[in-house]
Amino acid sequence: MDRRSFTATVLGVAASPFVPRVARSADPLRIGLGMAQTGPLAANGKSALLAMDIWRDETNAKGGVLGRPVEFVIYDDQSNPSTVPGIYTKLIDVDKVDLVVSGYGTNVIAPAMPVIIQHNRTFLSLFGLAVNSQFHYPKYFTITPTGQNGPIASTIGFFEVGAAQNPPPKTLAIVAADAEYPRTSAEGVRTNAKKFGWDVVYDKTYPPNTTDFSPIVRAVQATNPDAVFVASYPLDSVGMVRAASEVGLKTKLFGGGMVGLQTTSVKQQLGPLLNGIVNYDFWIPAKTMQFPGVLDFLAKYQAKAADAGVDPLGYYLAPWAYTYMQVLAAAVDGAKGLDQDKMADYLRANTFKTVMGDIAFGEDGELAEPRDLMVQYQHVVGNDLDQFKDGKNPIILYPAKYKDGDALYPYDSAKT
Repeated sequence: MDRRSFTATVLGVAASPFVPRVARSADPLRIGLGMAQTGPLAANGKSALLAMDIWRDETNAKGGVLGRPVEFVIYDDQSNPSTVPGIYTKLIDVDKVDLVVSGYGTNVIAPAMPVIIQHNRTFLSLFGLAVNSQFHYPKYFTITPTGQNGPIASTIGFFEVGAAQNPPPKTLAIVAADAEYPRTSAEGVRTNAKKFGWDVVYDKTYPPNTTDFSPIVRAVQATNPDAVFVASYPLDSVGMVRAASEVGLKTKLFGGGMVGLQTTSVKQQLGPLLNGIVNYDFWIPAKTMQFPGVLDFLAKYQAKAADAGVDPLGYYLAPWAYTYMQVLAAAVDGAKGLDQDKMADYLRANTFKTVMGDIAFGEDGELAEPRDLMVQYQHVVGNDLDQFKDGKNPIILYPAKYKDGDALYPYDSAKT
C-alpha cells in the first residue's frame, strides 16, 4: 500500500496540487478505492486518478455532494489482485469511508467483490469484463464499454471487421494470457468463432510472467491462421507486437484484445509497428465520438497531465474515470443520501448524462448499450505524438455508428 498517497489524500487533501483550498463547513464525503499506482497497470491507473481529481475539484467548487466536500481515500493496489481484499476491508471497516468504487481493470475488480457483497455496498467499477456474471450482485454497476454479455460483445467487432473483407478469414488463432481478463475474452472469441464459421487452429494461454513472445508467434505462424486474436495486458501486448514484427507474422487480421495499445506512451514506443493492427479501443476524438463536454474535460486533463506525470492525451481511460464519478454523484443525489439500496435502485432506473454520452445500466449492472470500438492503425510514421492527437489515427472500423474509415487488409500488406 502506498502510505504516502494515502497520507496526502486523507490527512491533507490541500497538499494535492489539484485540490482548491476552500473553507469546509461540513464533514467530508469520503470515497475509498484501491488504484494501480505502481506495477504494469499504473500508467492507466494514474491517468484515471487525475480525471477523478478534476471531477472532485469541480464538484467541490460547486458545493460538493449533499453539501459535503468530497475527499478520496486511496491505496495503491500495485496492479496486484492479492492486495485488493485487504484494501477494501480496511476502507470499509477501519477507514469507514462513505462510498467505495473500484480500481481499474478486471483483475482487481473481481477480488474486491466478496468484500463488497459481504458489506452490502453499492459498487461502481471501472473497466471490468463480465465481473458480475459469476456473482449476479444487484448493487454492482460498471462503467465498462463492453455492455451486456461482455465476452461476446467485446470481441464481436473483430469478427465483424473480418467478415466485411474480401476474402474474409476462415481460420483463427487465439492467444491469451493466463489471467482473469484474457481468459474471459477468449471465451467470447470462441463463441464468436462458431457464430461466424471460423475454424480455431490454435488456442493456448501463456504464463503472465512471459517475456519472450517469439516462440508463441512462431507456433501460431506454423498453423497458418487467417486471423490472430490476442488477449493480453500492456507489457505482453508490446512484446507480442514486437515479436510479430521480428518473426514476420503473415496473417490477414491481427489484434483484437491487446490492452496497452490505447495508451499514448505505448503508441509512441511502438510507432510504425502498430500499422495494420485491428484492436479494441473505447474512445478516440473522432468527430463521430465528440460527446458534449468530453473535449472540455480533456482540455483540463491535458493541461495538468505533464505535471502529474500521466498519459499526455488521456483518451483511453480518463473520460470514463470522470464519467464514473459523475454517475456516482448522480446516484447519491438521486437517492437523496447514502442509503445503499436506494442508490442501487436509482442506478437501475435512470439514464445519466455524462461526458461520454448517455449512460444506462442493464442486466448484472453492465451498460445497456455497448460502446466497444474496433480500430486500425494506418500509416503511422515514426514516434511523434502529434499523429495521435486529432482522432485520425487510429481510424474506427466498427461499429457502423462511429465508423470513420475503411480497413487496410490483409495485415501483412498493411504494415507500412
